[in-house]
Amino acid sequence: MTPNTELIGQAKDALSGKWLLAIGTTLVYLIVVGASQAIPFAGAFIGLIVGGPFALGLIIFSKNIAHDSDPRLEQIFDGFKNFGTAIATYLLVAVATIIGMLLFIIPGIILALGLCLSMYIIADDPEIGAYDALKKSWEMMNGYKVKYFGLVLLFIGLSLLCVLTLGIGFFFLMPLMQVAMFKFYEDVKNDYASNNPSGDYLESGVA
Repeated sequence: MTPNTELIGQAKDALSGKWLLAIGTTLVYLIVVGASQAIPFAGAFIGLIVGGPFALGLIIFSKNIAHDSDPRLEQIFDGFKNFGTAIATYLLVAVATIIGMLLFIIPGIILALGLCLSMYIIADDPEIGAYDALKKSWEMMNGYKVKYFGLVLLFIGLSLLCVLTLGIGFFFLMPLMQVAMFKFYEDVKNDYASNNPSGDYLESGVA
């Protein structure tokens, strides 16, 4: 497995020459999602409805950055092409995490870590259903939850440093984080495929 610091380095390299596009796209994403949630009375409901597709769209954009495959701003709307699956996955992950938190904090964290790849799997395989994406994420994250938690802690540390830049650093941190997370997903995916050579993930054509 690739060290987390190296994954961040790979993300930085992938963003070379694309920082303005990535920052601009991230800002548009934040503005659109924030505006939808700020709508009086209906904002919370609309936020739930559009949150999944926009999250998927941002991952698709980050995937294209990572692969140097014609990344474009409008790709943050591509999640709406898989509207039903994106919403279902978004809500199922949220509900499972909330239930885990209500039971006790630790189960909620474990559930969140185990299901964290669900949207990435959908971005990689648009034909997969919500339940199968969650199931596949849980299988793939077996043995990698601590590594992912470590990656999250690294970004928390970097976010604290961004405070020293009067917040300017956050404009660079958010795209870096998104691409690094996709790099993490691909690292886990490749390791999972090599350890499960006869598994259905290889047969899906996304390994």
